[in-house]
Amino acid sequence: MEIFVFLFSFSALGILYVMNTIPELQEPHVILEIGVAVLVIVFLFYFLITRGNPPKDLLFFVFAEFSFTCIIDLISALEYDGIMSGFMEFYQKTGEPYLGTSYGIMMCYWDGIAHFIMYLMMISRITDRKAYRTLGLFWAGSLCANMSVFIVGIVAGKYGSEIHPAFWLNFLFLLMPVLGAITLFTRPKDRPLIGGYNAQHAQSLKLIWRPLDMILVVLLLAAMAFTILRGLVALDSPLEACSMYLKQYEPYLKDPVGYPRVMMLHLFFYALPLLGAFVYGLLKPGCTWMPDWTIFLAGAMIQCQWSHIGGFLHPRTTAPYRIPNEAFWLVLAVNLLYAATPILVALRVQSNPYFFLKIAPFPGQTGLPISEEKDTKYKLK
Repeated sequence: MEIFVFLFSFSALGILYVMNTIPELQEPHVILEIGVAVLVIVFLFYFLITRGNPPKDLLFFVFAEFSFTCIIDLISALEYDGIMSGFMEFYQKTGEPYLGTSYGIMMCYWDGIAHFIMYLMMISRITDRKAYRTLGLFWAGSLCANMSVFIVGIVAGKYGSEIHPAFWLNFLFLLMPVLGAITLFTRPKDRPLIGGYNAQHAQSLKLIWRPLDMILVVLLLAAMAFTILRGLVALDSPLEACSMYLKQYEPYLKDPVGYPRVMMLHLFFYALPLLGAFVYGLLKPGCTWMPDWTIFLAGAMIQCQWSHIGGFLHPRTTAPYRIPNEAFWLVLAVNLLYAATPILVALRVQSNPYFFLKIAPFPGQTGLPISEEKDTKYKLK
């Protein structure tokens, strides 16, 4: 099925070409009406072709639908970068002109490539009746961060006065990942929450005997400090450190398009508490919520940092807001490390989850030595 979804998604090219060549279809209200009609038709198409063997998971239709729109976003980014033409000129003028910002272009690349791959992988697992909860949480975090920053940035930035009817379609792409996240968080975990002797051994070790966790705690604390600094810059703090950072390191935070400022506020109010919670989760054993939330935040942070780093590197960002040459490599390295930190935490939690499990001893087996073979409570499905 994923091959069929992949091929069918490229039919979006035909729709874009027709709309780009017929002036009557380029009016703002007509674009909205066609957009809604296409989404409905694509949904009905997948609904009808799967009636004989309906998917067990309704999110299949969300992933199939959004795969179609991924191609539209990819074409938009490619046209703005001059790699191709003849498909999206009308949309750049009377659809969503803010997609032509450096942030918008990088966001479209992420959606057209990263999200598209995720959709195909999740569709494949749904078709094969396999679990995809971990990948689904990563996608939900990524798309929630993507759309929340995008929508608020449009309204709060310089394009707030250039909102056309097609703007309202974006709320569907915010609602669906939110509902998807709620659905996935409430599903049974792919892995059980109970561990035996290996979990008991892992949780008996102090942080000093867990050097990897110690490094991750330091990285999380540094990430928290960095989040606070950039959040205060976005809030126009008069602190000298904020003024110096803005002028000498990341003037892009004040780009009038609004997206960098909105993103820093999102990270300040939402990511910062989670980063602090992860520090607690690495210190306090048995935090069973760690596997899910580290994956969710990793998806959100990698999407945000992709768009942010790509934004200040993209040539469409005007000179006053680009990173100064003397600070370029430092700013790039810090932003890359900031993006990598939640991913490293998520990988650590997923690869060795004993520290984050509840402990339940086996009846009649007290006193047995710790060994991988005897710890049969923890198994993959």
